Parts: sequence; structure tokens; C-alpha cells
Amino acid sequence: MFLTQDLAFFPFSSPTSFLCAALFLLVLCLFYRFFISQETLKEPPGPRPLPLVGNLLHIDLKRPHKTLCELSKKYGSVFTVHFGTNKVVVLAGYKTVKEALVSYPEEFGDRYVAPIFHDITKGHGILFSNGDSWKEMRRFTLSTLRDFGMGKRMAEEKIIEEGYHLIKAFEELEGKPFDTASLVNYAISNIITAIVYGHRFEYSDPQFIDMVRRANDMIQRAGSTSIQLYNLFPWLGRWINNKRVILKDSEHNIRDVSDLISHLKATLNPGYCRGLVDCFLIRQQKEEDSGVVDTLYNLRNLISTVTNLFSAGTDTTASTLRWGLLLMAKYPHVQDQVQEELRKVIGNRQVRVDDRKNLPYTDAVIHETMRVANVVPLSVPRMAARDFTFRGHFIKKGTAVFPLLTSVLADENEWESPHTFNPGHFLNEHGKFVSREAFIPFSAGRRVCLGEGLAKMDIFLFFTSLLQRFRFTPPPGVTEDELDLTPVVGFTLTPSPHELCAVVQEGS
Repeated sequence: MFLTQDLAFFPFSSPTSFLCAALFLLVLCLFYRFFISQETLKEPPGPRPLPLVGNLLHIDLKRPHKTLCELSKKYGSVFTVHFGTNKVVVLAGYKTVKEALVSYPEEFGDRYVAPIFHDITKGHGILFSNGDSWKEMRRFTLSTLRDFGMGKRMAEEKIIEEGYHLIKAFEELEGKPFDTASLVNYAISNIITAIVYGHRFEYSDPQFIDMVRRANDMIQRAGSTSIQLYNLFPWLGRWINNKRVILKDSEHNIRDVSDLISHLKATLNPGYCRGLVDCFLIRQQKEEDSGVVDTLYNLRNLISTVTNLFSAGTDTTASTLRWGLLLMAKYPHVQDQVQEELRKVIGNRQVRVDDRKNLPYTDAVIHETMRVANVVPLSVPRMAARDFTFRGHFIKKGTAVFPLLTSVLADENEWESPHTFNPGHFLNEHGKFVSREAFIPFSAGRRVCLGEGLAKMDIFLFFTSLLQRFRFTPPPGVTEDELDLTPVVGFTLTPSPHELCAVVQEGS
């Protein structure tokens, strides 16, 4: 009765007419918001999405970076795509990506945390977190890594020592074909563990082998098509096996890391830090003694920070080194020039970081390997921290942002032959090494990879030490042309499974 009386004030003959009119107005408002407001606010252009699936029919989920590069040719360097119902702004090309990440560090400074990574970290750690927790954990981690020699002589000694173990493991293979993945991953992982825990593991240690395997497997599965679909439609989770495997591996990692932390805590000396874990535990104790409530120095942040460093720091650096060895076998004339330069400049002594300036060709080969390897093609996605306008386009707070690093490292306006392996990109006409502004494989801005200095040192020292000692060739019966450079696509790009022979050089 009251509803009928209220409706008397409106020009509708019945409640049904009113409801129909209201529904019409709602549809009209949604239409306006979806189509008209985009034009009014000048949001980035892009292909028109379909209901529910968005632009998924336009995108190859096995190689999304390639599809996005193609779309940028049509829609420009700032454009929108819809992954399902999720709106994503893509930044393409060196100038656009650099301007966004460096000139707008706050606006593009938040991390977009996909559902699978929230399931794993719950907002803790340094890689998939935001706000005060991220700021404090990043500050602490960067400071501690520097204290333990990142980019300095202390870290150099650790890498050189680990290099001896890796060379010995290669020698024991006696030139027979082998997959480089396991040994290279063990070596790189040990640099992280030495800094984090204060000691290295033997390559035969079952716990260590399992930790490395799980870390690599989780990163590959995290980029799989099924996990991308889960990130878009979380309700699919119960039917996605890769999600179950990732979460099971994550739980196992947490148990292993907790055990290692417990052992270090039981033998902790407040006056001496063996590694990052000790420094964290000492800081935690100081805050508790000072009565700090809800300290950020808690066990969950410690476990997530350690696993972030272990997985991300191992996978990207090890993949780059493996790409380098594969490229040497693929292009023997390049390997010849690297080894000739090493013989002339270094001889049989140990290569040091300070030698880099006297090894321009070798340095150029390493940089070109990082460029071509393109290990993190989409970067680690960002998120708009507030509403703002970039290059005339409105970007709404909370929008996921993909800085398309593959479009930077293969920008046709910046590189003479962007799609080929060409060390000349980093050499001038006199054969001297030259840096290139468009070389940003570690991203840029406030979310730049905090392990960049350590990764560069790892790659340089391991690569040169291995090339001093070994000649890398395809297995018997396989030609250089038959070596496949097609990557395995996961969250990162790693070489396809392959075997190489590491043959000891005469006189080395």
C-alpha cells in the first residue's frame, strides 16, 4: 500500500512499470560508465572487451608478452587490455616505461598482487607486498645485503669460492652431455643461502636439492595458463591442479625455512650476525624488548622475505647464466672471441670484478645475453597507487599495470638489431664497451630489483670463470643450428630443456 502511494508521485501506472524503468536506467548508467566515461576520462585505448572473458581471445596466454607487443603497434605505448574482468594498463617501449617508472615513482609504485601470490605470501615479504610492511622489509633487506657485501669484495669472495665448486662439478662430468639446470641453480642458490643463512649447502644435500627444485617448479607453474586463469577467475581454484601443487610446495618451503630459522635462533649470538636471518632475529628481539606492539619483524615476514630472495634471486640469475652458456654453444665464433680476450687479459689467474673494465667484449656479451634472455618479460606487475593522468590518459587507483620489459629490450627505436644476438649493441666503433639507456632488465624506479648488484656480480664472475676453464659445445650429433633458443614460458623465461658438453680447455 505504501509503495503504491509512493509511486503515485511518479508517472508510472504500476510498480512493474517503475521497476522496468529503473532497470532501464541502470543499464543506461552501466553503458555510460563502460563506454562513454572511458572517452570522457580519456582512459588508455585498447581492444573492446567481451563480457566476462574480456580480451582473452586476443591474447596468447602461453606467451602474453608477444601478444601485448603486437597490440602496442595498434593501440600505442599506453593501452588497456582486459584479462577477464580485470582491467590492465600496459606500458610499451623504452621511453614510456622509463618515464612511468622513474618520473612517476609513487603513482606506479604499488605492487599488483595476483591471487596465487596472495595465497602464498598473504601480503608479507618484499616481492608481493605493499604499504608500511613492504617499505620496512625492503629497507631492512637492502641494508643487510649491503652489509654482507652486495656489490663489494665480501660477496665477490663468496661467488669465487662457489665458482670453484661449480667448476669441480662440471669437471666430474668429463665432457659428457648434461643439463645445465641443476648445477647452475645450485651454485646461484648457494650465494643467496650464504648471505641469508651464513653457510652454503653441498650439491648432494637432499634438503637443498628439494628446496631448489620446489622454488624453480613454483615459478614455472605460476606462469602457466591454468594459473593465469585462476588469477582471473579465482572461483576456478578448486579444479586447478597447478594451484594445489604450488600451495603444497609453499607449505613445504615454509616448514624447511622455519626449521633452518629455528636452528639459527638456537645458536644466535646477539653480538655477531652470520647472515640476514641473524640480523632479523636480533632486530626482532630488540623491538620486543622495547615493548613494540605488532612489530613488522615477525616470523611470517622473515619466512616470506627469505623465500622471496631464495626463489626470485636464484631463478632469474641462474636462467641468465644458462642462457649465456647456451648462446656460447650456439654461436662458437662469439665464444672464441670471449675466450681469446680472457686469455690475453687474464691468463690463468682468477677473474675479479675489477677486471670488467678491461674485458669490453666479454662485458658486451654478458649484457647482450641479459637483453636477449629477457628473463622477466612483463616485469613484476605494478598497480596504480592513486588516480592520476599519464601521457594524457586517465589511470584509476588500483588498476594493474604491466611495464612490458620485452618491448624495452627489443625496442626497434633503441636497438640496431633487436631480435638477434648481437654483442655489438654494447660496443662502439673502437671496440670499447658502451652502456645503453634502454638496458633495464632489472626494471626501474622504486620497485627496481634490489638484488641487481649481486646478480650482475654473480653472472660476470661465474660466466668468465666457466669460459676460462671450459669450451661449451652441443652434444655429439647435434649441430649449433639445432640448439633451440625457444624459451620455456613460466613466470620467467628459461631455456628449453637441453644438454651441453663442458670440455676442459688445454692449458686452462
